[in-house]
Amino acid sequence: MTSTRGLRAFISLRLASSRCSTRAFSNTAWHNYASYENDTISNLRIDKNTRVIYQGFTGKAATANAKETIAYGTNIVGGVSPSKGGHTHLDLPVYSSVLEAKQHLNPHATSIFVPAPHAASAILSAVEAEIPLIVSVTEHIPIQDMLRVHEALRTQSKSRLVGPNCPGIIAPEQCRLGIMPYKQHKRGCVGIVSKSGTLSYEAVGATTRAGLGQSLVVGMGGDMLPGTTLVDGLKLFFDHPETKGIIVIGEIGGEAELNAAELIKEYRSRTKNPKPIIAMVAGRTAPPGKTMGHAGALLSPRDASADAKAKALQATGAVVVPHPGLMGSEMKRLLGMEHSV
Repeated sequence: MTSTRGLRAFISLRLASSRCSTRAFSNTAWHNYASYENDTISNLRIDKNTRVIYQGFTGKAATANAKETIAYGTNIVGGVSPSKGGHTHLDLPVYSSVLEAKQHLNPHATSIFVPAPHAASAILSAVEAEIPLIVSVTEHIPIQDMLRVHEALRTQSKSRLVGPNCPGIIAPEQCRLGIMPYKQHKRGCVGIVSKSGTLSYEAVGATTRAGLGQSLVVGMGGDMLPGTTLVDGLKLFFDHPETKGIIVIGEIGGEAELNAAELIKEYRSRTKNPKPIIAMVAGRTAPPGKTMGHAGALLSPRDASADAKAKALQATGAVVVPHPGLMGSEMKRLLGMEHSV
């Protein structure tokens, strides 16, 4: 079986080679990878006006999710199901392709509920149509398929991917794209970005109980090739007016937390009044070589331990907590609101 170290080395080489490709996937010419990393961050700023479509709209999972999401108040405007174009579903129009839906509905975001064997093609269709925000909750997408997706993302600067294998993104009481248990979310001032869906729900609960609420919650997912990283979430929150405090949740596997630590250090050094940041790294007791929950949560010999990641975040000035249940009260203290009602 291929080692985790070898697999990550292969991924790095493949992605590096894709940067030299002259293939133009979308209508927007590729200049450099920074155009995707930086130019599409603002696409994550969803709100009550965000126009959302579903891919796989008429399927069982999408239908159930869409009913809840419409009831929540999200502005769902239609969807895509290749064999159902021209019909209506949930009293909304259905189109045969994303390009057709883009022409008629002009959506800002798409929520993809498509089985793993076809999920990459669905993502690529959304990239080709230049949908600004693409959210894929699908798990078990083959790595080879995600390499193709990332190669395409690097050819353009119009579309931003969240996921796959993630809970999605939510602006509480305004817009949900994904599967978050929205009832505990409350509109407020704390931005949360997390590799773990479950721990993000715990952070949401803690900040809601503290009376702080959330501005945006981004679940980046735990796969090896996420479309949006902890660094991307931090960049979003640094410049997001509604966000007064930031929570970042990492775990074993990969280097996302170390990259986040470098960015936090740079941000705090250049910012006169930086927003308070709380961090947590899960997996301190995880045994080496064992996958914990999803593909990316695996501590290989090459990876920094959870303790090392936590220390790197703490060294930047972030407040590291051992449990998400402490995040609400600690953020309230950092914001100087501990005595407020």
